[in-house]
Amino acid sequence: MRHRVAGKKLGRTKNQRKALFKSLVEALVLNGQIRTTEAKAKAIRPLVEKLITKAKEATVSSRRQIAEVIHDKKILGKLVGEIAPGFANRQGGYTRILRLEKRKGDQAQIVKFELVEREVDKEKEKKEEPAQEKSDKKK
Repeated sequence: MRHRVAGKKLGRTKNQRKALFKSLVEALVLNGQIRTTEAKAKAIRPLVEKLITKAKEATVSSRRQIAEVIHDKKILGKLVGEIAPGFANRQGGYTRILRLEKRKGDQAQIVKFELVEREVDKEKEKKEEPAQEKSDKKK
């Protein structure tokens, strides 16, 4: 019986699973989105949510706790300095999973796992605002 057994093993040993989760989280923080299988996305979602919540505190203690998962200082700095402040007024639900297609070889569901408020979305909004302001000034 699997009573009170949390998490998915994904057919890997503990060390392999830990390395996989670390690399997926780092790729997500670095790029804002990743393409992966649905099972992997669902497995790392709680980890990512907790890391972003910790990063919102921006204390030395929270940085050290995040550094247990993300070892690259540049990625850690991006999470604490750029991504977490964007979610300052959000209580949770920092990520979304969008289904794309099934993988040809084994019919595994491929998804796009992304941060809800990505920098790309913010850049598009900034580019649209000046165009609207120019048209307002002409009137």
